[in-house]
Amino acid sequence: MLMTGCAQLNSGMRGGFLNSYSDPYARSDYEELLTFGDNMAHMSASSRADMCRTLVKRQKGSRDPGVQLHLMVGRLLSDSCGSISKVLRGVDTIPPGYLSDSRLQRFVSINTEALKRMSSGPRRSGSAESRQKKSQTVLESNDSKGSRKDENRLLREKLEAIRSMEKQMDESESVDEN
Repeated sequence: MLMTGCAQLNSGMRGGFLNSYSDPYARSDYEELLTFGDNMAHMSASSRADMCRTLVKRQKGSRDPGVQLHLMVGRLLSDSCGSISKVLRGVDTIPPGYLSDSRLQRFVSINTEALKRMSSGPRRSGSAESRQKKSQTVLESNDSKGSRKDENRLLREKLEAIRSMEKQMDESESVDEN
């Protein structure tokens, strides 16, 4: 049993290195990355996190372009694949000759732009939220101004009613005195 395991390991060795077929992330052509993304999209959140942890460990060990591209796809689907800035720096280190396929180049540029937008998204939504809060405050102050006007009008009407009652009482007293 040990012999067959060693024989299988040795058959995968070429010049002291495992051949690329035993590394699931070494192959990173356009179709492989699409399939990887589709498979990851159908995973549970915990499975995605596990996958990302594996990729991040692999990235620390080597700067293999295949791992960088898989991390890029994984980061679109899970926050567990590291920070966006690190993933983008890793993709920037890929040699230009590695991305010779035009479909792969387009795929990488689309995903890179999506990651950039994701990283700047919270700031934009924060400013949108603050603008919304400001406009809501203005509307509330306008509403409160309107309600204050209504309150003032009601108070004036009550005051006038009280004055007219006083006047009537004064008139009735003056009639009683006469």
